[in-house]
Amino acid sequence: MTHSTDWAVEAHGLVKVFGDNRAVDGVDLSVRTGTVYGVLGPNGAGKTTTMRVLMDIIRPTRGRATVFGLDCRRDGPEIRRRLGYVPGELSLYGYMTGQGFLEMIAELRGNDTDVAYRRRLCEQLDLNVNRRIAEYSQGNKRKLGLVAAFMSRPELLILDEPTTGLDPLRQRVVHSL
Repeated sequence: MTHSTDWAVEAHGLVKVFGDNRAVDGVDLSVRTGTVYGVLGPNGAGKTTTMRVLMDIIRPTRGRATVFGLDCRRDGPEIRRRLGYVPGELSLYGYMTGQGFLEMIAELRGNDTDVAYRRRLCEQLDLNVNRRIAEYSQGNKRKLGLVAAFMSRPELLILDEPTTGLDPLRQRVVHSL
């Protein structure tokens, strides 16, 4: 595995075992900087687990992975600062408004977001951020997660089923972003 900046993501021999279940079994992966890369497979194939290893949310049983040449085990906080993430299963604070949630995420990221860009993302996705999250449909929750991931213009986006629950027009907006 090289550590060239030509590679956004590299993984070699990734294995993740949960008890008797081998969730990821020897994944080798190289993703060039500046490309869009999709990982396809059936439920339970290890896609989400691999994403979580790349972000150092969970640790691999064996193998090695880097993001921008940074070791996923050693440099997790730095890697997470440089990326935007939308999980497949969003857990959001229902009592908050969408605006409050986005402001909280911006603050956690060190207020590194462009407010005008954030507003434009909300407009493009047709997201009303003045409502409480508990009132949102699944599609609007997905939109909120997407705005949170994109609003800091991260170097890398890791999106787990990003268009689930979105209408075809909004799916095209996400693809264009």
